[in-house]
Amino acid sequence: MTEKFDYKAALKNIPHKPGVYQYWDSEKELIYIGKAKDLRNRVGSYFNKDLNINAKTRVLVSKIRNITFTIVDTEVDAWLLENSLIKKHQPRYNVMLKDDKTYPWIIIKNENYPRIFWTRRIIRDGSKYLGPYASVSMMHNILDLIRETYPLRTCNLPLTRENIEKGKFKVCLEYQLGNCKGPCQNYQTETDYDNSIEEIKDILNGKISAVLRGLKSDLDNAVANMNFEYAHKLKRKFDLLENYQSKSTVVNSSITDVDVFSIASEEKYAFVNFLKIMNGTIIQTQTIELKKRLDETDEELLTLAISEFRSRYSSHSKEIIVPFDIDLEDTAGIKFTVPKLGEKKKLLDLSQKNVLFFKKERIDQYEKLNPEIRTDRLLTQMMKDLRMNQLPRHIECFDNSNFQGKYPVSAIVVFRDGKPSKKDYRHFNVKTVEGPNDFATMEEAVHRRYRRMLDEGTELPQLIIIDGGKGQLSSALKSLTLLGIEKQVTVIGIAKRLEELYYPGDQYPLYLDKKSETLKVIQQLRDEAHRFGITFHRKKRDQGTLVTELELIEGVGKTSSAKLLKYFKSVKKVREATEEELMEVVNTKQAKAIKAYFSK
Repeated sequence: MTEKFDYKAALKNIPHKPGVYQYWDSEKELIYIGKAKDLRNRVGSYFNKDLNINAKTRVLVSKIRNITFTIVDTEVDAWLLENSLIKKHQPRYNVMLKDDKTYPWIIIKNENYPRIFWTRRIIRDGSKYLGPYASVSMMHNILDLIRETYPLRTCNLPLTRENIEKGKFKVCLEYQLGNCKGPCQNYQTETDYDNSIEEIKDILNGKISAVLRGLKSDLDNAVANMNFEYAHKLKRKFDLLENYQSKSTVVNSSITDVDVFSIASEEKYAFVNFLKIMNGTIIQTQTIELKKRLDETDEELLTLAISEFRSRYSSHSKEIIVPFDIDLEDTAGIKFTVPKLGEKKKLLDLSQKNVLFFKKERIDQYEKLNPEIRTDRLLTQMMKDLRMNQLPRHIECFDNSNFQGKYPVSAIVVFRDGKPSKKDYRHFNVKTVEGPNDFATMEEAVHRRYRRMLDEGTELPQLIIIDGGKGQLSSALKSLTLLGIEKQVTVIGIAKRLEELYYPGDQYPLYLDKKSETLKVIQQLRDEAHRFGITFHRKKRDQGTLVTELELIEGVGKTSSAKLLKYFKSVKKVREATEEELMEVVNTKQAKAIKAYFSK
């Protein structure tokens, strides 16, 4: 019996990003390639039973046993990558793209006074090809913009210096219409023409800021001179350029035959992504996992993966793009490139994006099955980020609360192995502080907490977090120093405004990445301490407010009020009680006074 495909588990590992997905059958044969603006949503739609799909799609879905994907930057890149992969692999259930039709390019011809036009054929004659363009209408808009902005020749005359000087040519109608400056009769110099070509290259390569600034200046001048017809034309050009999308990452005619590799590793595993580029397009993409046996370096692992991939796909590329220099012997003329910018760097970035996602996906899977792996990794990362010399398995966080200086309380929450240990939470009624003194309150709470732990012989935490800036941190440190344990623990303060982390004696704060897991744990501790503290504070404040109301009754003091609240649980029930019921708690005179007070 054929094993049923668990598509729900597969969907969890697919991101909400643009890219290309690939379906494989039980024989590990590639049967379908598709593109998506949102990979997870698109793949999930195939398995939606409420969706009316045709018979062919139902057959396709029934044969799926594995799903792989490649993420890219834009929907256009996904479109282009799908096109090249289908033509390379020709999966059984893909029909539309099996022909030889290719996306169009804009060519700057390798000749004197170069022509600019579009083509679907790439000829290695030294000409410059830019694109490809998934949107043909966008390509024509760009060509129209170029022709309007830069008068260029459209004829195929051999405009050599010798032919021009001999006067072999005459200007045509395009010159009369202002669409050409007449280089055929030397009305335009070759230098001036070449300057226009260089600006056009910048536009086609996406370097359009200078051009936009020039157009904006001309537009402002035209408006100032009330030349509104000309201003309208300039505005149209400006809008076209501003909305122009430059070249695709996944297809580039200047890159002919290269292999691209990137690596991401962690303690026990490494992941290597491979992109195969032929004739300017990606024709192969895959990521593999390597399990470390010893303490292999990334260079050793990448070298091993390069040999494996090139053997598996019979690659003979003479250039290999890698993220760092590697020393590989007997390379038979192979060139290793570590690009810093340009088109090759974009391909390396695309490879690295895929390998990092693959690594995150795999690690998440391991940690779901083995929670202790995540805990050890998280604590190790926290130890590194916070410059500690031991794992922070036991963390405590302090927070203070008061209301206009009244009802001050302190709260402490405890995390063990990165998770809340609520049975260890504690709160303190402040005893020695009068008025709204947050620093003194923190000093008292820290001292009482660790004085008791020392007296009881309880193990101290590895990390103490103080909710507040330098002042609260200094107060906490004063108590730790008094107890003689300031060097046995790491203590830091977190300021709320910019999430700065302060260390004792260091005037400059530490800033962690906003997406850092370490910062997220610290924020969780801080928020939990605030929640726990404010809950206790409100309870105490409410009790204090209620007791004060009973104390307003003549003859009823603090002690009697407390007794009444303890017995009746609320002021409302005290108000509703009969005189006989009140006399169960207080004397006759007090009971009469209470009834008289609430009957007003």
